[in-house]
Amino acid sequence: MRATGKPFNIEKKRVYEAYKAVKSKGGAAGVDGQTIEQFEADLKNNLYKIWNRMSSGSYFPPPVLAVSIPKKSGGQRILGVPTVADRVAQMVVKQVIEPDLDPAFLPDSYGYRPRKSALDAVGVTRKRCWKYDWVLEFDIKGLFDNIDHTLLLRAVRKHVTCKWALLCIERWLTAPMVQEDGTIIERSQGTPQGGVVSPILSNLFMHYTFDLWMTRTHPDLPWCRYADDGLVHCRSEREAAAVKAELQARLAECQLDLHPTKTKIVYCKDAHRKETYPNVKFDFLGYCFRPRWVKRMRDNTIQRSGTWASVIERRCRWPTSPCRSIRSYAAGSNTMGDTRPRAAGTPPPPAQRDA
Repeated sequence: MRATGKPFNIEKKRVYEAYKAVKSKGGAAGVDGQTIEQFEADLKNNLYKIWNRMSSGSYFPPPVLAVSIPKKSGGQRILGVPTVADRVAQMVVKQVIEPDLDPAFLPDSYGYRPRKSALDAVGVTRKRCWKYDWVLEFDIKGLFDNIDHTLLLRAVRKHVTCKWALLCIERWLTAPMVQEDGTIIERSQGTPQGGVVSPILSNLFMHYTFDLWMTRTHPDLPWCRYADDGLVHCRSEREAAAVKAELQARLAECQLDLHPTKTKIVYCKDAHRKETYPNVKFDFLGYCFRPRWVKRMRDNTIQRSGTWASVIERRCRWPTSPCRSIRSYAAGSNTMGDTRPRAAGTPPPPAQRDA
């Protein structure tokens, strides 16, 4: 690599590749009002400024723009939209740290990872529901807003050795947020939803908060996590209740909470599991896992299916994750359509689907 006389040796090509990735994803303007088209009008100078400041250690991110989008369950979700230039800088860092971070993550972590998708998580969950009678469905309340910076940076420093990447991450975590009325909000926790590096940072935090903890404390129970949504498969209601209590205590240690209404224990009822319980279905990543009735062809009778999760009903429009939501907003769409990856030539799914 050619010496540049800068404290940090960053290739200019790396910045350009990051810009191409940001452009391919689209996105709205940040606090400066600059669109991707306006940024591209003076592309050479804009990319040079980013490279020069990052390689000299003088890059300080501008505030993120607070944007409200509706939640499917009601209320508003606040997204933090970085400027186009800041998204390029974040992409530079993401592309540097991801090859080292992603191999450290466990196979049952599916969110925001290359070569993994929400449909992979749905598929493995379907199979496990056949084997286990109970499911603990959990949701972490305000994950992106409540990540503890001290704990996160401890994990980041363990895996990221690139000094300029560490410096940028520390500054992004404390970048202020500007509301639509111009009010500036200082931040001391969380990582803005909508940031390019936020998904991988939140995944790293949950890797230590839940994934490794679950593997260590309950190695015999399968689990699945996609960002702040997760499942633990259990053999009995008592076991599921115990895991829930332990998980609640664990999250409290890490300054997080379970969502009170989205966390529940579910019985996987079917033709072979006939007991009566109040919760016999759950939603995960936009799909509803539930018992069903089927028609027997030989005698034209109706009976409950013997494979509880053999039907997965698509219950809500995709996406369910906040960082996918920002893509829809940034693209100027008023609705959040199905953005899941599909094989070439595969038609989009209908409003409801039985798998």
